[in-house]
Amino acid sequence: MTARLTLAVAVGVAVGLASVTGAGAAAEDARRPKKLIASGWDKPDSERLLKNLALMEKRPFDGVIIAVEGRMGDGKTCPMRATFSAEPWKREWFDHTVRNLKACRFTRFTDNFVQVGANPGNVDWFDDEGWRQIVDHWRIAAWVAKQGGLRGLLFDPEPYSRPHAQFAFAAQPQRDRHTFDAYAEKARERGRQVMAAVVAEFPDPTLFCYFMNSVCTRATGHRDPNRILSTLTYGLLPAFLDGWLDAAPPGVTLVDGCERAYRFNSVGEYLEAGVAIKGACQELVSPENRAKYRTQVQVSFGTYLDAYWNPKGSEWDKWYIDGLGGARVERLRANAQTALRVADEYVWLYGEKFHWWPTPNPRVKEKSWPDALPGCEDAIRYARDPVEYGRYRIAEMAKAGTLTNLAANGYFDAEKVRVGERQETWRRGGPPAGWGAWQKSDSKGAFTWDRAVGATAAGAGCIRNVSDGCFIQNREARPGERYAVGAVRKLQGRGDALLRVRWQTADTTWTATAADKVILCDGPRDDWAEGFGVVEVPEGAGRLVILLLVRGQASDEDLAWFDDVRLYRLDD
Repeated sequence: MTARLTLAVAVGVAVGLASVTGAGAAAEDARRPKKLIASGWDKPDSERLLKNLALMEKRPFDGVIIAVEGRMGDGKTCPMRATFSAEPWKREWFDHTVRNLKACRFTRFTDNFVQVGANPGNVDWFDDEGWRQIVDHWRIAAWVAKQGGLRGLLFDPEPYSRPHAQFAFAAQPQRDRHTFDAYAEKARERGRQVMAAVVAEFPDPTLFCYFMNSVCTRATGHRDPNRILSTLTYGLLPAFLDGWLDAAPPGVTLVDGCERAYRFNSVGEYLEAGVAIKGACQELVSPENRAKYRTQVQVSFGTYLDAYWNPKGSEWDKWYIDGLGGARVERLRANAQTALRVADEYVWLYGEKFHWWPTPNPRVKEKSWPDALPGCEDAIRYARDPVEYGRYRIAEMAKAGTLTNLAANGYFDAEKVRVGERQETWRRGGPPAGWGAWQKSDSKGAFTWDRAVGATAAGAGCIRNVSDGCFIQNREARPGERYAVGAVRKLQGRGDALLRVRWQTADTTWTATAADKVILCDGPRDDWAEGFGVVEVPEGAGRLVILLLVRGQASDEDLAWFDDVRLYRLDD
């Protein structure tokens, strides 16, 4: 590094830190990936996706639901969401979609899905010829997804084309001839056929569903769930999905999107739903498939953006999320963050009234979601990945000229520094100005200012022969504020170094230990390696405390240097 890590690092952090080498970087990433999928009335077809991909990938999503329409020889279109019909399809109708998808060069959108649906839903489960066509429709959809390099299929079971309702026993034309149990057995058979056709084209897809058995939780807790399922709109869905499990190889992932989460507004609701999907919903699966269910079915949640915009007391009052005393966009952030925390991998956002990208849908208003619901994009970005949000905000503040490092003497280049109302002066042999030091009682190391060493210029904090200790600094902070924290370190000999953020009350009593944040520095030991994280001040805290920690040193030959400590407040 040859330039001061101020604006340069801020902008560098915003676009992603450079790749690092060494043992830390080579280790496999053990974190569970969490991904945000965009859906709604502005969903693109393959042509709009190809045309607008660069714009779309600037939004804080990991993938998108794609609407596909076949082009028939007579000029008519064949929507792929009309999967449950007896009309025959031809693969060549969808060749243009495959060409467009292959032409897309996805960078951010790693998880994209072709939409299929349960409409028109006018094929009886006992209609062998009709189901031969439905199975072929699924086969063609899987072919499009596989050839187009997508993650899999998005299945929407909702019966938009009434009066048909594929999964309601009461809507079946032969309900007077066949019992619900007989229909359920036939639905399971059709599920096996569908899954076999899908994996023949796409051996390891993700089948993302807006909802699976989470829509039928009322049927759990009973000795005979079918007595309840026979009365429900989606009563035959669990049997159909059981058939999927019969035929699904280990590489198939099934996602229960839990659409009823549209109204969730508390941590408890997400936790209860997650427990139900993983636990009680197994009662709707045959015993022989329950181990497979536990292994291959993921918990997901839907977030309905309109519910955070709809006015109170309006015609949309049924779909209204209350701010609980704060801004409703903050509830969006909190709820999306909880959904991602509880979900296994995916959370999906559904919007109707406004758009994220261009759409010809006349039902969608002209405004974009960020214009209609100010702050929603930042809220979603923070919920999805606080570190990426921190990088993004740092870049924005750097461009605006408002980026301010709140760490006192964070660059270790000053003999005197003002800390609050007082001025601190470096004393020879002591820690750098503005920094305190602590070590365990049995550790006898040294904390000094090394004026000859630095990441980008002379000056760094140096810790020598400390078995467990740290440089320490604190500042005032208020609950709810968000900060980005970063620093670089270099090591010699034994021991390791990292950053830790802790919390104190206004009178400097330690508090909220569960909200402590550990930030690792990944990179070679003998060179400057970056650590960067984002923290949110918890309730009850009045001070943010930065600790530059060292552990495991055992001699005067063991040293750790810290430099370029940065603390940026991310809120406006």
